[in-house]
Parts: sequence; structure tokens; C-alpha cells
Amino acid sequence: MVKAGYAVNLNLCVSREDLDEIVARQPSLVVLAVKYIPLDNENDIWLADYFADHGINFTGSSRDVLDFDSNKVSAKDHLSAKGIATARYFTAIPGQYKNEHELPITFPLFLKPLDAANGNGVDDSSFVTNFLEFEAKIASLDKEFNHPTLVEEYLPGREFTVAIIQASNGQLLVSPIELVPPESKNGLRILGAKVKKDDSEELKKIDDDAMKTRVKALAIECFVHLGVRDYGRIDILADKSGQCFFIEANLVPGMTSGSSYFPLACEIEHQLTYDEVVNLIIEQGLSRAVKESLG
Repeated sequence: MVKAGYAVNLNLCVSREDLDEIVARQPSLVVLAVKYIPLDNENDIWLADYFADHGINFTGSSRDVLDFDSNKVSAKDHLSAKGIATARYFTAIPGQYKNEHELPITFPLFLKPLDAANGNGVDDSSFVTNFLEFEAKIASLDKEFNHPTLVEEYLPGREFTVAIIQASNGQLLVSPIELVPPESKNGLRILGAKVKKDDSEELKKIDDDAMKTRVKALAIECFVHLGVRDYGRIDILADKSGQCFFIEANLVPGMTSGSSYFPLACEIEHQLTYDEVVNLIIEQGLSRAVKESLG
């Protein structure tokens, strides 16, 4: 960020001592790229908690809000209680349901990990139409991730993601785009890990003004009711009729130039460069520091 006039240090932190060194410097703002640092034989260090406890200003949401990113069900529960539309869902472990008639939602269903990023665990087999497929995918995800599987009603409509930045003046910059995965050999369009890794999905402007309005309105509702700070990305799916449903929140979204959805959405919708997107996030964080110093 030298071009913007900021003095910046890049820190690769793998230990508590690394974090202590940052605190000793008392920076005006720490830009967080991950939620936590994993430690061997110790609890993970959640960076939002660590810097909040040490009185250091940081980008992004508080730890309690970041839980909505880590646990998809908690976000759905929270927003459903606020009357916000989310795909119907339940969780399952191997052997919990004995037959199709015990399932809370009828087929077809969509299965994915409760807490996984970048489409991990999601592929064509996530779409299930009978109990044998359901059991097989539950067993596969349980073996790989070792926690309950999130089971959602399958929504066959269009898929969207919305990047939201809270500017230093308090206004929200909202950038909705449509995601179109390639069609698989089974005729499905599923945004899974392989598609994301290959960058084979199409990202494009939403060409229907009425749909764009619905997507933006839902994303803003989710952003506000989840209590997101600074920035976040909201994923949305539509059903056949075009009704929109919250899917998940990404509150430490990827920021890789040229490939991550968050900066690309801002570019596609508002023609912002990567540097401009980063600068908006930093300006918001620094403006908070100024307000706090003024009391």
C-alpha cells in the first residue's frame, strides 16, 4: 500500500510470539487475512479475539460474528429467526436416519460440509435424489471432515455472490454478480472445489434488473442482521421461480488478485481495480481508529 501512502509491514504469523511482536509495534490497523492461527496441542488463536483483547484495531468482524462464517447452520438459524429466507436444511451423521421417510426434507437434496471453504467436499455427488445416494455422501463427508453434514433442499435456480464493503462514510458498496459453473457430464452445474480450483466458472453481471434488486436487498439484510463489520461476501441461490435464499456468509473472503470472487465482484459491478478495493477496506479500518481516538 505504498502507493496509497501507508507504511505497511507484512507479517507471517505462526505463533503467539509473532502476534506479540505486532502488538508491541502498536499499529493503527492490522489487516487480517485468516480467521485464526492453528497451534499444535493448544487451542487455535482467533485473531479477532487476540487483537481485541490487546486493544489493536483490525479489519473485519468480531469473533462472535465470525462464528457465522465457520458454522453455516448458526448463520442460517440466526437469519431464519429474523424472518430472512434461507434454504430449508437439517444436519445429519451416518446412521441417524434409517430410511427416506424419516428425512425432514424430501428429495432432491444437496449435501456439503458444515464448515469448509473453497467448495471442499462439494461435487456432483452432493446432489442426491434417493436414500442410497444420501447415505453414501453422508458417509464420505463424515470420513473426510469428521463432523455433521449440512443437508439443504436443492434449489435449481441461478447462483449469486455479493461483495459488500462498508465505506468510511458508513455507506455500503454492494457488488452482486452471477456465478455460472460449467455443466458436468451429469448435466449438473455445481460450484465445487474442482470448479473453483480450475477457475472454470463464469462470473458475470446480473442481466435482470428485478433479480439484481432482489439479490442486493437480501444480501444487505444478511450483512446487517449478522452484524458484519467492514466487509463480507454473501452467497445466494434462487429457486425455479426466482425467489432468493441465503446460503452462507464468507466474512474473511479470499482476496487473491485475478481469481477471488470478492475483488472480482467489485470489478465487474463497479469497475474498481484491485488496489481500489483494498484501499476502501483499509480506509474504513483507519477511520474507525480516528473515531476512537477522538472519543
